[in-house]
Amino acid sequence: GIVGEQADGYLGFVPGANVSSALRREVRDINQQRKSAYANLARKNGVSVEVTAALTAEKLIRQARRGQCVRNQNGRWGEV
Repeated sequence: GIVGEQADGYLGFVPGANVSSALRREVRDINQQRKSAYANLARKNGVSVEVTAALTAEKLIRQARRGQCVRNQNGRWGEV
């Protein structure tokens, strides 16, 4: 309930969660890796990074396990 998938394709922190600096660094690193991967996919497919990220987010959110937190396109957090 601290970190969850977001509709923009990146990990985010659930509001009110107690987040350590180490976890913040880890999430930042993961999101940087994702951005790089999205950029590569976007170039190959002739679409924007944002479109690639959003499509990937849809897939990741659909695959989320019960109890995982996700943030929808409206910015609302909830559990799967």
